[in-house]
Amino acid sequence: MARWWEGALELKPLVHLLFPLCFHWIAEEMTVSVLVDVTTEALCPGENTCSEAIYLNGLQQTIVGIFKMVMLPILGQLSDEYGRKPLLLVTLSTTIIPFTLLAISESKAFVYAYYVLRTVSYIISQGSIFCIAVAYVADIVDNRKRAAVFSWITGLFSASHVLGNLLARFLPEEYIFEVSIALLIFCPVYMAFFLVETVESTPNLDQHSSYLNKALAVVQERYKTMKYAVTIVLNTPTLRSISVISFFYELGMSGISTVLLYYLKAAFGFDKNQLSEILSMVGVGSIVSQLVVLPLANPLVGEKIILCAGLLASIAYALLYGFAWASWVPYLSASFGVIFILVKPATYAVISKGSRSTDQGKAQTFIAGVQSIASLLSPLAMTPLTTWFLSTNAPFDCKGFSIICASLCMVISLCFACSLKLESLPDDGDNLEAPLVS
Repeated sequence: MARWWEGALELKPLVHLLFPLCFHWIAEEMTVSVLVDVTTEALCPGENTCSEAIYLNGLQQTIVGIFKMVMLPILGQLSDEYGRKPLLLVTLSTTIIPFTLLAISESKAFVYAYYVLRTVSYIISQGSIFCIAVAYVADIVDNRKRAAVFSWITGLFSASHVLGNLLARFLPEEYIFEVSIALLIFCPVYMAFFLVETVESTPNLDQHSSYLNKALAVVQERYKTMKYAVTIVLNTPTLRSISVISFFYELGMSGISTVLLYYLKAAFGFDKNQLSEILSMVGVGSIVSQLVVLPLANPLVGEKIILCAGLLASIAYALLYGFAWASWVPYLSASFGVIFILVKPATYAVISKGSRSTDQGKAQTFIAGVQSIASLLSPLAMTPLTTWFLSTNAPFDCKGFSIICASLCMVISLCFACSLKLESLPDDGDNLEAPLVS
């Protein structure tokens, strides 16, 4: 219990980071379940199954994955060099405009425009917000205490998702986007005033160069730092292994996430309220597991055991959804979220342990870039496979067959996790890029 409180006390200097982030996560999550109804009604009026919406989501995820491979490492490097705060302000602000469009109108044209702008927003913000926030934490929190703090942060993330789903469950649909926009605007405004920077920005010593020379210098610098990030990961066994584990886990889980809500709507006729209940179940259980179970269990069993347990639970989660034979089975499957949600904080802790303090942003965002490769590949198989098995032309009656296939990726990830060897790197206090600890 002392360790649990110790982890909680470590959050005190992170209040001005986590407080606005919680509002951001609430604002995004409260739109998830209603978007299924809005997009289905706009693109396929009066129907429960909408192949166009499923394909659009898959296309969006593929495009986002392609560009995130480049954007995530660059954003991580920029945050190491120029500070966490400006990067957080930029990434948080990109979400506002897409939801503003749906607040204005839910017509077919506005839904298409939303998909375009939301794709751009995802390229910049999806994954990068959390990675930069984790790097901010690593600037402040001691290496031995990071796993507990990461579990608290992901627990707050889950709590925010629960609150977002509760708002979606009880707010009238016409007010959801307006409330979401208000919360999204609040986040960067609050952070601009109160968040303290932890990294000293690199001074610009070449102010009199031409714009062309500056542009070429930026490209060369980005190439060098990206090459350096690749070298860090490939030359560190722990980071190399966790990147493979993350790739296969994300390949399966992102594929499931892309089609899951549309699958539940088509297979069982779930509406906004039932989808919100499913998402809330995952969130409520994961709050307990991340805020209580993980901080207490991590010192006893370590990150590797927690990671393996989470991956095993994710396999059960996928198989139950895939073989769901009644409308109550998805609720049972959602209960496994209590355990598989621990994969993320365990992964962050492993990456953080395997990286020096000056390379936190590079390592976190490089592996997030590896995950983005998986997230762009998964819809290429999951989207047509799901649409095929939800249609009347399916070769056999198994609407969740695509989700069963996705579970095989988690099995591969579990096999690699079982052979993972953890090692901690000492911090290099003499590195000129070392962040300021406040």
